Amino acid sequence: MKSVQLLKNARKLVEICGGVKPGEKALVVTDYNKLSLAEAVAAACHAVGAEVVVSIMIPRRMHNEEIPKHVAAAMREADVIFAPTTWSIAHTKARVEATKAGARVVNMPSYEESTLIGGAIDVDFEAQARLVRKVAEMLTAAKEARVYTDLGTDIRLGLEGRQGAALTGLIHNPGEFGTPPDVEARITPVEGTSEGVIVVDGSIPVPEIGLIRDPIRVVVKQGRVTEISGGEQARVFRELLESQRDPEVYNIAELGIGLNPKGRLVGVMVEDEGSLGTVHIAVGTSAAFGGKVRTSLHLDMMIRAPVVELDGRVILDRGALRV
Repeated sequence: MKSVQLLKNARKLVEICGGVKPGEKALVVTDYNKLSLAEAVAAACHAVGAEVVVSIMIPRRMHNEEIPKHVAAAMREADVIFAPTTWSIAHTKARVEATKAGARVVNMPSYEESTLIGGAIDVDFEAQARLVRKVAEMLTAAKEARVYTDLGTDIRLGLEGRQGAALTGLIHNPGEFGTPPDVEARITPVEGTSEGVIVVDGSIPVPEIGLIRDPIRVVVKQGRVTEISGGEQARVFRELLESQRDPEVYNIAELGIGLNPKGRLVGVMVEDEGSLGTVHIAVGTSAAFGGKVRTSLHLDMMIRAPVVELDGRVILDRGALRV
């Protein structure tokens, strides 16, 4: 029965999110941890008449580690790519080159079978898309964002000249990218402009950390994390960044506003990032989405019930939208 449940929302990903058409070249990029998901998506692609190929690789070690060159070459030849992988491929050169070549990419990092069976995936992507585009336009128009919470987050991020992106979960046009059920509006802050304090109380959706038990205090100066303090999870986060041996991992790389009303914080990236009423601020690489920094990782820090101001106008008030 589980295979039947998986196929139901695999078809939603293929037909609604990916917009796959008969005769298209569909590529499923996966690893040995996610074969049941890859099989369901491949079956859904076949059912609509696509020419589907499955590429199976050894799992990467972290989000955005580069994938094998022969897999990257196949990605450049595809019309549409589905990537049920253990770790995200969003910020890899392979993904960037594939979208530049015109491929549509449906990123599926950290998916479990439960992700595809129900929960955030049950959102009406088409109904939510207009709101997502509106918030993305507001981010594009803003010169500065401020995010603050009752727990002590208070940070300003410079946005002037940067383009907001609407991640609607609908990936229908050549070169588009999305990570359904993540539904969000996001932007890359200008390097060196972010200043303040982030109190992470939601999640850092990687296996080493997940849902936050004790808030993590992160100090940001001139666009970079300079201090991380708190309990055991803060120590793990600090050591994870230090292990990369690259100062660029401390770059403030993204501000994202979750807009999926079916989402909830569960410690998994594709669900957490899109949860309505949350924001995430990321550290690390930004070059794949309009920034200038390329490094070995991109990690999101989820914040519950924030206030978000754009040029002084409140658009999110302790998790409630004001747009």
